[in-house]
Amino acid sequence: MTHVQNITVEENDADIRLDRWFKRHFPSVKNSMLQKWLRTGQVRLDGKRVKANARLEAGQRVRIPPGAENPQEETRKPVLTDNFSEAEISALTETILYQDDDVIVLNKPAGLAVQGGSKTKHHLDAMLDYLKFDGTERPRLVHRLDKDTSGVLLLARTRKVSTYLTGLFSARLVRKLYWALVVGVPPQQSGTINSALLKSPGRGGEKMRVDVEAGKPAATDYRIIDTTGHKAAWLELEPKTGRTHQIRAHCASMGTPILGDGKYGGSRAFLNGVPNTRKLHLHAQGISLALPSGEKKHFEAPLPAVMAQTWKWFGFDPDSVHG
Repeated sequence: MTHVQNITVEENDADIRLDRWFKRHFPSVKNSMLQKWLRTGQVRLDGKRVKANARLEAGQRVRIPPGAENPQEETRKPVLTDNFSEAEISALTETILYQDDDVIVLNKPAGLAVQGGSKTKHHLDAMLDYLKFDGTERPRLVHRLDKDTSGVLLLARTRKVSTYLTGLFSARLVRKLYWALVVGVPPQQSGTINSALLKSPGRGGEKMRVDVEAGKPAATDYRIIDTTGHKAAWLELEPKTGRTHQIRAHCASMGTPILGDGKYGGSRAFLNGVPNTRKLHLHAQGISLALPSGEKKHFEAPLPAVMAQTWKWFGFDPDSVHG
């Protein structure tokens, strides 16, 4: 490009390093060039000088100097159909909960990564060409779910809608509700978990931990929907901030790790005799927002079969609660 660009960081790019953001969106920009731009102040974040390891937040503006190819104007090649079977493509389209000219809402299955990485070649982002349908643009991710978290995932069908939805997420005008089955029962029927979180390296990869002094503010509202004695509880959770693994870290900080979440709960996250005890029991159950048309919508995703089996085993009725 021959002119300066200012690009808004989208929700699905939150909390990654600036240099990784460039690698993702401007693969043609070599690291040596990026370092030069940073040294000379040609790349800025919200108008300020910044380093390559700066962590991004949704809604921030990245200044891109002339010479970088505009990712929005880049011609993206469709994924080769040989990479995905007809059964996989059909299974993906069957997860669609809602579709109009602006958005597609999916019930993402657990185990499907939203974006790729060095060890992840099979992911949703690689399949988005199959969700173009009658549209002229490739759908865009506007927020994320962990690989092992199922539930409502929103896609924008155009760049214009993507910018609109990113603005909603940044302004916290999107209400997201999660269901989790936790080991143990919180001390109060409802409340807010206010525990600052800091990302730190670990043997199992990066992990969030509570750190009052160095962590970033994080808040999650919760309420108990049902319990089975003191053994387990079914929680509804509403994150007020969007930190990585926020709900998982916050549940563990209460002493009630999510069933199957060994990363944050250790051995305490497993219950002998309970079906699917080593599967993460966290589900993005609902999302509420105003569509670009101005219509207010609430989308809900039914529990996946694995979690529904565990709910039934405990005697919990998912049909008794609606957002």
